[in-house]
Amino acid sequence: MKKVDTLLVGGMVLTMNKALDRFPDGAVAIQGDSIAAVGPAEVIRAEYEADEVIDCRDQFVLPGLVNTHTHMAMTLLRGMADDLRLDVWLMGYMMPTEREFVSPEYCRLGTQLACAEMIRGGTTLAVDMYYYEADVAAAIAEAGLRAVCGQTVLKFPSPDADSYEDSLAYTRRFIEEWKDHPLIVPSVAPHAPYTCTDEILQACADLAVEFDVPLQIHISETRLEADESWEKYQKRVVHRVADLGVFRAKTIAAHCVHIDSEEIIALAKHRVAVAHNPTSNLKLASGIAPIKEMLERGVRLSVGTDGPASNNDLDMFEEMRLAALLIKGATYDPMVLPAKDALLMATRWGAEAMHLGDITGSLDVGKRADLIVLDRDPLHNAPKFERDPNSAYSQVVYASQASDVQHVMVNGQWLMRDRSLLTLDADQIRREAADYARRIDAFLIAREGNVLNKLVAIGGLEQEESFEIQVKARINGDGEDLIRRLLDHPSVEIVRHKHYRQYDTYFLFEDEQQGRVRYREDDLVSEDGQLVSVRTRLTYTIPEKEREFDEAVLLSRSRFIAPADRPLRFYREYFQARRECEVQKDRLRWHILYKGVLFYANLDRIVEPQVEARYIEIKSRTWSQKDAEFKAALTTEILNDILAIEQADRVRMEYVDLC
Repeated sequence: MKKVDTLLVGGMVLTMNKALDRFPDGAVAIQGDSIAAVGPAEVIRAEYEADEVIDCRDQFVLPGLVNTHTHMAMTLLRGMADDLRLDVWLMGYMMPTEREFVSPEYCRLGTQLACAEMIRGGTTLAVDMYYYEADVAAAIAEAGLRAVCGQTVLKFPSPDADSYEDSLAYTRRFIEEWKDHPLIVPSVAPHAPYTCTDEILQACADLAVEFDVPLQIHISETRLEADESWEKYQKRVVHRVADLGVFRAKTIAAHCVHIDSEEIIALAKHRVAVAHNPTSNLKLASGIAPIKEMLERGVRLSVGTDGPASNNDLDMFEEMRLAALLIKGATYDPMVLPAKDALLMATRWGAEAMHLGDITGSLDVGKRADLIVLDRDPLHNAPKFERDPNSAYSQVVYASQASDVQHVMVNGQWLMRDRSLLTLDADQIRREAADYARRIDAFLIAREGNVLNKLVAIGGLEQEESFEIQVKARINGDGEDLIRRLLDHPSVEIVRHKHYRQYDTYFLFEDEQQGRVRYREDDLVSEDGQLVSVRTRLTYTIPEKEREFDEAVLLSRSRFIAPADRPLRFYREYFQARRECEVQKDRLRWHILYKGVLFYANLDRIVEPQVEARYIEIKSRTWSQKDAEFKAALTTEILNDILAIEQADRVRMEYVDLC
């Protein structure tokens, strides 16, 4: 008799190997970190003995599940901001909170929480993409799980790097330190084509090829991403990434929801593995990935949960069940992705997607002992039918639950026995996570209660203050004679002239003292009426003017001016103002020098809402009290001596208040 460390006997063994061997009364022999034998229990018991013999009657024995896309430390953001579009969720809530809280300690705790959940749910191999990935890897290794860990690289500052060069340098060190670890495979993770430049994508691919490690990337998760890629590059996302040489690396592409047939062919040609994330894609309303065509064209498919902040769990039983059901409903084909294939996606195919199929993903002799034991006879999975050999796969995929997992082993070591975690203190992790939740709640409550803080919190915006002297006045007629009187005055020199169509959306809040936010689209128009360029800006102001000089010559303050780099819909959903007001106007603007001082003279016609009167506006930027007083006096001269505008026609309100 051969002596081994452990024997699992009497269960339904689903090997998920290439032959799809299954043994209704089977056994698995484990020696060290590997599988020594698999087969009928009678045969294995006749050849092997062990000090640890586990009775697996009425249980499944199968490979551990493989989650090929997640962000483990985001367990600490689970349920923080739900039922939002992806861009609002990511840019408005996740990234600002991450900038505030993400640290090595944060990543370790969030990863420990994720590991505890995954072990209890039967996952033995996870593919992670996040920040401070060395700390993530350390927490995973201490928990005893197997993982591919990807260090995120972005074109803008992130919680662990001030620049993408810093991220690449960190990634190189991370790979060098972890490349020979028995449980951890380091990888490169450029976040997405829309958050990386061409240079970054190429540099990440070079690094992955240099060390022969995987490359992880989000691709075509939303329709907006696909549309913007075409508009900016005249290329579909997959083709842009392929043309940059990214697929030279061992690439796993997450999502791939909005891809067409040509892109699917390209993915298959380049042997790119796709991580399908059905729950996250549904929850964020991103869409349904065309996995039927991917399967038909030979794309390497696997399944992942995505991060627990957008799922909101790490339950691979739920994920593979939804993967099987969703594509049936989307294609009206009940035979697409049968239970057997769904389980393959979550086991062997997942391991192969990460180029780990030679050591894990199936119960084969010589592979690592990464396996789970699953209760086959709970109430929700009774009774059992034996006629069809595929019924065992159906039981696992369509009826089994994460709570049915009884034992979990990785690399020959038990991580859970009889539902009890052996490598993690779940109660302590839960307490520390609750403390983070309280702190994050306090941060968000403070931010939500202050419009300026909420503006500054959005990554990529720069705070800037601006003071200006300004006056508005109603005028009769089209105003051409009046403006000509100004422009022809001997003390006035014309510097520049422009024609704009302006579309303003004002966000007005319950507490008026919080100020207001204006989203402006400036359309520059040529002399023949053609659109030349478009610029979008955000401005934050408070209702009260800083000071009034003379009659209606006001000193106003814009406390926040920045480019608006996201669509109006984003700001509408992000701010959730009490109400909105829209003002559209046609503006003729002259930059003039009056007595050597720069002023802006605007002749405005309000188009929407319809207002009969036209307005002239004179304004000038200022930076000090003395300068403001000087320019206010010059403004009064323009009003009185040149334009002869009566006091009664001067207006103290903004256009939004007038309308």
